[in-house]
Amino acid sequence: MRPRGGLRKTRSMLHEILIAPFAEFDFMRRALVGTTALALGAGPVGVFLMLRRMSLVGDAMAHAILPGAAVGFLVAGLNLFAMTAGGLIAGVVVAVLAGIVARTTELKEDASLAAFFLISLAVGVTIVSIKGTNVDLLHFLFGSVLALDDETLLLIASIATVSLLVLALIYRPLVLECVDPGFLRSVSRAGAPAHIAFLALVVMNLVGGFQALGTLLAVGLMMLPAVIARFWARDVTAMIAIAIVGGALAGAAGLLLSFHARIPSGPAIILIAGGLYAVSVLFGRVGGLVRQSMPRRHLEA
Repeated sequence: MRPRGGLRKTRSMLHEILIAPFAEFDFMRRALVGTTALALGAGPVGVFLMLRRMSLVGDAMAHAILPGAAVGFLVAGLNLFAMTAGGLIAGVVVAVLAGIVARTTELKEDASLAAFFLISLAVGVTIVSIKGTNVDLLHFLFGSVLALDDETLLLIASIATVSLLVLALIYRPLVLECVDPGFLRSVSRAGAPAHIAFLALVVMNLVGGFQALGTLLAVGLMMLPAVIARFWARDVTAMIAIAIVGGALAGAAGLLLSFHARIPSGPAIILIAGGLYAVSVLFGRVGGLVRQSMPRRHLEA
């Protein structure tokens, strides 16, 4: 009887910890759906950013959308359409301006993006401070994943759907550009349109992430799962799958950590993703520290 009683107690405890928060609270279910949708859309985009050595571009673009969203807030308050449209426009404008500066001056593109994202962050914070309160500023910087409404969930789900469809269309040119850009230019003209479409997906997913995690953490669910996936797979398709699963797992576990430990949900999600990254660095089968320390078997003739 004791073993059965202990098993029931363990099951009850696991249910209270892992299932009950989502079963009992609607805001937790909404947050789970939102983070899962973000993982579906942003994970694959993050993998290609990493493979194209553009990881810091995602961080720069996450800050670039803030002024546009802030202008939307200044005009219409916390209106989803106004903030989304403003963020998309600002992201595209900053990307174009940074590219023009990099091509017409001696400044490298990464330095150009760094300058623009710092300016964008300062402008956005200033605009929000003019009309909003400290609560509004915290909402912009760190998001409010536990307060997602139907319209925001629909927006995030739509962005994830569009991202997966567009990536399916431009998958080959993207992979070829990661492996051999010169070969792609010699055999096809699809490289430039694919690059533009890909940058548009980056901006769209960052706008979706901004609604849930804020401008400072939006890039977290895009890049951390991608970096995690790099330690577990070499194949691009496998990396995309692992990034999606890792992002969804970080979202669910982070929400549970936030619920039980009473800490902000956005940072909790990114902390869980950071923990998964640390585990991957240590134990990843592709370049993990433990794997590298193990003696390798040499092929015998």
